[in-house]
Amino acid sequence: MTNYLDFEKPLAEIEGKAEELRALARQSEGMDVEAEAAALDKKAADMLVALYKDLTPWRKCQVARHPDRPHCSDYIKALFTEYTPLAGDRNFADDAAVMGGLARFEGTPVMVIGHEKGSDTKGRIKHNFGMARPEGYRKAVRLIEMAGKFGLPVVTLIDTAGAYPGKGAEERGQSEAIARSTEACLQAGVPLISIIIGEGGSGGAVAFATGDRVAMLEHSIYSVITPEGCASILWKDAEKMREAAEALRLTAKDLTQLGVVDRVIKEPLGGAHRDKAASIEAVRKALDEMLTELEGMKGKKLISERRKKYLDLGSKGLAA
Repeated sequence: MTNYLDFEKPLAEIEGKAEELRALARQSEGMDVEAEAAALDKKAADMLVALYKDLTPWRKCQVARHPDRPHCSDYIKALFTEYTPLAGDRNFADDAAVMGGLARFEGTPVMVIGHEKGSDTKGRIKHNFGMARPEGYRKAVRLIEMAGKFGLPVVTLIDTAGAYPGKGAEERGQSEAIARSTEACLQAGVPLISIIIGEGGSGGAVAFATGDRVAMLEHSIYSVITPEGCASILWKDAEKMREAAEALRLTAKDLTQLGVVDRVIKEPLGGAHRDKAASIEAVRKALDEMLTELEGMKGKKLISERRKKYLDLGSKGLAA
């Protein structure tokens, strides 16, 4: 069953009518509705192109948050072999919002780390909707340091609205844990590739996304705050999220122009959730190319170039 977004309601009606016709034909022998259903399919396909031709930033946010969008676990299962999950921060607990471990990508040993939101109600509760606690970021630090020790490239998959803001998380040093994770990314003596696969929110995303190469899926978002949070602060009205989304410049196109993102990975028409296999394949191809670009680089040179990349951040947008 397809989950339609608010702006896709006209599309839902047309696709629904086509499916109703076919269901009716299956129940009634001799009824030929294929021509009429095909005409509806054509109308739906044209409408899908029109809807996704020039999405507003707020609609991009909706697509990035689509519940059927491929999650971190989907990418790990499809792209990596011999995945061996590693749990715990060796200090407090394991955080299910962050998954990671040793794996092979196209035969190359790597360390993969990512936010997992969960695909159903039970899973979302288990993974805390992808909002990591301090132990999640400390687990990431442990895995990045392990990757450095064994010379393994690190791949991070970002999909979070932000770090968990609960009382317990703050008591256990949430901001310090985020800062340490960001520091671990900056100081890793191995290639680090970050891919924003859905929502990249606040420092909770930056903590995983401070890599040598940062890529975004076409309809993903990356911002210091959610549009709703921004609207609540600036206008005291969360309903102004559309205006906030425009102002935040959180789309892949905007962030490429600003120099924050190095590569945009094209999604299937209608978003990654409409063709998960094609979306995952696009990520595989981009990841393979980025790893090839960084092949052979390590140690001080890698750290120095990464440091320069982030010290220069913003100059491209200022110059424009």
